[in-house]
Amino acid sequence: MNYQKIREEAYVANIRIVEAGLVLLTWGNASVADHETGVFAIKPSGVAYEDLSAESMVVVDIMSGDTVEGDLKPSSDTDTHAELYRAFDRIGAIVHTHSHYAVCFAQVPQSIPILGTTHADHFRHAIPVTRDMTEEEVTGAYELNTGKVIVECFRSAGISDRDVPGVLVARHGPFAWGSTGTKAVDNAIVLEEVARMGMHTAAIAPDITGAPPHLTEKHFTRKHGPQAYYGQSGNT
Repeated sequence: MNYQKIREEAYVANIRIVEAGLVLLTWGNASVADHETGVFAIKPSGVAYEDLSAESMVVVDIMSGDTVEGDLKPSSDTDTHAELYRAFDRIGAIVHTHSHYAVCFAQVPQSIPILGTTHADHFRHAIPVTRDMTEEEVTGAYELNTGKVIVECFRSAGISDRDVPGVLVARHGPFAWGSTGTKAVDNAIVLEEVARMGMHTAAIAPDITGAPPHLTEKHFTRKHGPQAYYGQSGNT
């Protein structure tokens, strides 16, 4: 199989999260999936971003989590990515970072409330935070269990991965996703920005409440609903 396309897309996504200021040192990773062939390409573990190339991306089997192609060890978060691809099969790419403001919410742990239209343009509801992981989950298959608590968070709350393309893992940090590497990175950027806005808004008005649902719903559906009209020729 030729995995060059997803390797190149994963490489670009990894470079973009650094350029967007979401990553320090090697604190992050991005992956891109090809569900037709059942694989995804992901950043190699611990490799400096300046040393990355499309060829260094590691190709992993979605179902087993085993390396299919690549000479390097895949990201330590590979099992989390694999679990999300298995559970949410419409996801085409995933980004994980330790971006500052999102991590601040995660460390409380607290969801990012939907306070205005900037948030609603990309996320239909508050960006949820998972429950704290148990000692058994952490000392066991930690990365796999991280994926499982994300899936549990969405399913128990009845949240669609399309409506809210991102989450905070309690005490850890954000994961964001999208249909492509570009969209996953864009959602990671927006997640960090609405976290920053939310923190500053709460500093101005500690008793702030959520934005009116009729307003936030309008903003989300005009870009993502069946009758979306934002942008050109259906591009949102």
